[in-house]
Amino acid sequence: MDAFSYDADKGALKEIQSLSTLPDDYKGWNGCADVHMAPSGKFLYGSNRGHNSIVGYSVDESTGKLKFLGPTPTQGKTPRNFAIDPTGTFLYAANQDSSTIVTFRIDDQTGKLLLTGQMTQVPTPVCLKFIA
Repeated sequence: MDAFSYDADKGALKEIQSLSTLPDDYKGWNGCADVHMAPSGKFLYGSNRGHNSIVGYSVDESTGKLKFLGPTPTQGKTPRNFAIDPTGTFLYAANQDSSTIVTFRIDDQTGKLLLTGQMTQVPTPVCLKFIA
C-alpha cells in the first residue's frame, strides 16, 4: 500500500510511504484488488486475493502516513471487492470464489474489523455499491 502527498497546484502526486499488505511470514501468491478509505478518513483498507484478507491501516492525520494494523481473514476465497457503508460502521467483503458476502463491524477507535456472523450467499460477487 502506498501513501502519496498531493500538490494541488501542479496536480502532482509524490510517494511518501510504501507498506506491504501482508504479514512478514506469508509466502504464497497474492494480488491486491480494491482500496477504500473509511468515511472518517482515519482508516484505509485493501483486499488481498491470495491471502484472502482485508488489510487495515490507520492514517496519521497530520502527515498522511499509514500504520499497518494487519490483515483480517474474509472467511472466503478471493475478496475481489469490498464496500464500507456510508456511516463507516460496516465493511462488506465480496468473496468472488466462495460466492459469499461477509459483514464486518469497523471498530471506530482502532479500525479493527470484527466479524458480525452475517454471511450472505451470492453467486460470484465482484462489485458492491451503496445507492443513496
